[in-house]
Order: sequence, then C-alpha cells, then structure tokens
Amino acid sequence: MSAAEQLSLDGMPKPLRPVTPAKLDTFDSCPRRFRYIYDERPAPARGAPWAHTGIGSSVHAALRAVWDTAPARRSVDGVLQDLRTMWPTAGFRDAEQSRRALRIVGEQLAAYVEEHVDFASQPRGIERTVGAPYGDLAISGRIDRVDELDDGSLVVIDYKTGRAVPTSDEARASMQLAVYAVAVERTFRARCARVELHHIPSGTIAAAEITEPSRARQMRRAAATADDIDRARAEVAAGVDPDVAYPARVGPACGHCDFWAHCPDGRQVPLKAPWFAVPREASAAVGPGPA
Repeated sequence: MSAAEQLSLDGMPKPLRPVTPAKLDTFDSCPRRFRYIYDERPAPARGAPWAHTGIGSSVHAALRAVWDTAPARRSVDGVLQDLRTMWPTAGFRDAEQSRRALRIVGEQLAAYVEEHVDFASQPRGIERTVGAPYGDLAISGRIDRVDELDDGSLVVIDYKTGRAVPTSDEARASMQLAVYAVAVERTFRARCARVELHHIPSGTIAAAEITEPSRARQMRRAAATADDIDRARAEVAAGVDPDVAYPARVGPACGHCDFWAHCPDGRQVPLKAPWFAVPREASAAVGPGPA
C-alpha cells in the first residue's frame, strides 16, 4: 500500500456505532443479560416461554391488524377476533387459565380500543423501522406506532401490556422513547412533539412533551451506555472474565429472566412460574432462592 493510500485511509471518518433502544435498555437493566442476548455465541439456551410475553405479542399483533383493515371494516369485534387468532398456547398453567386470561385481556383491549382508537384515522407508521445518525451513533429501532398531529408534528406511541401502570414522569425520563423520537424525526422529516406510553390493561396514556434539553440529556445517556458496551467488549477481548466485564444486576427481574439457569448471581432470586404475570394470577416461584 502506498503512503498516499495509507494517508487516505487514516483520514477516513470513524465508523458510526450502531445502537438500538432495545440494546441500550437491556444493557442498562443488566449487562450480563445483554451479553447472553447479543454477544455470547452460541447464545445460551433460554428457559421455558413466559405466558405474559406471548400475551403481549398477541395484543401488539391485534393492534397492528387494525390498520391493515379497510377503515369501513374496522371494529372492536374484529380486534377481538384477531386477538383470539393470535393468542399464545405456551406458558399457561392449563387450558382453563389460558381461557380466563383471554377473556380478561379481551375485555381490557376492547375498553382501550373503544376509548382511544379512532378507526377512521390512519397513523403515519405502524411497527415501522426508523433510524438516524446522532453524533457517533447510528440509531435504529422498530416503533409500535407514529401518529401525526394537526400541526404536522409527530407522536411516538409505545404499547405496554404489563401490570405496572406507567406515569408521565416515566415517559419523560425514558431514554428509549427519546432515542425513538430522534430516529422518527430523521425518518419522517418532521418534528416529534410528544412521546406516549399506552397501557392497554388500564387504558392509561402517559405522555410527555419532547424538548431540546430533554432530548439532549437522554441522548447523552444513550452515548454513555454505548461507551459502557464498548468498554465491556474491549475488556473481554483483553482477557477479562466475561462475568466481571458484564456484571449481573440482581433484583426481582432475575426471577423471570430467560437466562436464570445460566447466571449464578441471578439464581439467588427464586425462579417464577411461567404464568406468574398472567392477569389476576398470584405470583408463583418454582425455583430455589437464597439459602
């Protein structure tokens, strides 16, 4: 290689670091879980499927199907039929529990749709992949829904199906939603004015306005998390024990982690039954806890 060619290569801009909101959120929640999902190959086997994960997927799919249907044919009954079609079969204690959960979730979804879904409207995006450069980051992710306001600005909507009811403070403090907002603005070439968490079980909508200071603050957090990911990877490459480079953050969530069986630290928390988060079911632990 000539000196001129080497000089040209040395002058190339540094490649952008690809990140997604899911990866950033996973690392912040538990670096070791991040390693199991994204870095370790072959990836460790996951545990038994969780009923609540399948329920969440079926609710998301039913809400997406609304917009795949002609406006004149959209109805609450149609949404419930889609939910029944997409209902999961794994993770429940028995068929009776599954039927009871379907009835409860169907009632919750119907109430949400009746109050918050305008069948005559059409979102700007449904389960749309968005992306944008930001500093030295290359952001990408898949959003549940993007609505357009009367002034042409956009709203990022994220569906939630768990037990915890979100608040406006949580929406305002969400790095994940801020990253989505940045990517949505670049993808749709329009200002993102607001982010919303739609909690289907309660019908609660937790909203927060997007401001330049809040956006910049959350994107600094995203860049710091990306730095931490790079640091952990570099440490492993240098010979550091992966469990040291990617520490576990032990807490209640360990009891329903897909990788509980592989994590000595996480096994301090009792493993929950696959159906523990089924609506109106008491939590159930099936694994050993601390001595």
